[in-house]
Amino acid sequence: MKKEVIVLNCGSSSVKFAIIDADTGEAGLSGIAESLGNDDASLSYKLNGQKEQQTLPANASHAEALAAIQTIISSTGVQPIALGHRVVHGGERFKEAALVDDSVLASVEEYASMAPLHNLANLKGITTAQAAYPDLPHVIVFDTSFFQQMPKRAYMYALPKALYEQHGVRKYGFHGTSHKFILDSTAQLLNKPVEETSIISAHLGNGCSVTAIEKGVAVDTSMGFTPLEGLMMGTRCGDIDPSLPGTLQEKLGKTAAEINSLINKESGLAGISGLSNDCRTLEEAAEAGHEGALLALEMFCYRLAKYISSYMIAVPSLDAVVFTGGIGENSSYIRATTMGYFSHLGVTLDEQSNQAMRFGAKGNIASSSSTKPVLIVPTNEEWVIAAEAAKFA
Repeated sequence: MKKEVIVLNCGSSSVKFAIIDADTGEAGLSGIAESLGNDDASLSYKLNGQKEQQTLPANASHAEALAAIQTIISSTGVQPIALGHRVVHGGERFKEAALVDDSVLASVEEYASMAPLHNLANLKGITTAQAAYPDLPHVIVFDTSFFQQMPKRAYMYALPKALYEQHGVRKYGFHGTSHKFILDSTAQLLNKPVEETSIISAHLGNGCSVTAIEKGVAVDTSMGFTPLEGLMMGTRCGDIDPSLPGTLQEKLGKTAAEINSLINKESGLAGISGLSNDCRTLEEAAEAGHEGALLALEMFCYRLAKYISSYMIAVPSLDAVVFTGGIGENSSYIRATTMGYFSHLGVTLDEQSNQAMRFGAKGNIASSSSTKPVLIVPTNEEWVIAAEAAKFA
């Protein structure tokens, strides 16, 4: 009998959903309801390989979207054993997945101050789904849990210690489900136990993060108190001088909220290129001579290379550098440019393998003379969530 789990990821204006076999990771159904609260709300999904689309009522709410999703799920005849929910921030309380109860929901709401764009939307999705599926166990998998074993030297900020003790100000890290999946998959590829596997994992999508994993334990990561810290991303600036937001407020006459929007939604690849946050668009434009696109890609790869190289200190028994996420899995240009900075360290790519490794392929793209493997491993965060949820069924 299949262990099929409904996986939900609720954003502020969207609901991603899937039915995942917890044992195999296969998705019989996957889709997204988007533009919720707007006139153009819509729902698209893939069922057994067939793509379908349907409109939603104008200004459709999360509840209306989930009602439509529930109808689609019912039509499949699947008998789910649990629901798995992604929640971005679990603070220091949640070191693993949690069965939903009132105290867990209260904590999700409490931690919303550290991820206001995410946790409240996640919470709304959970409570709405509970009403739709009251008889099934609901399980939360937190983005931050994977990083709860990091040493203090990695997660503490050089601020007055009271800010950590009284307000929880520290590095938390995100994309934990992806980095966990990559660790487990890489261990299989290398034929090593997870607890003996050491990697530097680069999750590259519109949001980007690098994690140092030494012998199965995350020991450092690039994202911080919020997902803004670290790498330059699609629309996020990543690391900047901490005094800049205040200076920009003063110089531009903007509010703190407006500056926060600028560094989260108008910066990164989009801000530097003045063109797009999509790497495919930027690579085409750079090839055609667009200076902004070329600079954005150069900055992205240089900063990524700096993070990877710095984490070689944190991972002394390094087995491999691993790329994942939409950009990491598919952009041979980003991989080649980034790893080009490591040629003097003996880590080199095989050009043909790098070009071929795309669209779900996985394996080693390092040259035969490279001192370390460089792996491509497609991520599957939904499978991690489904597998965790199934444990409570």
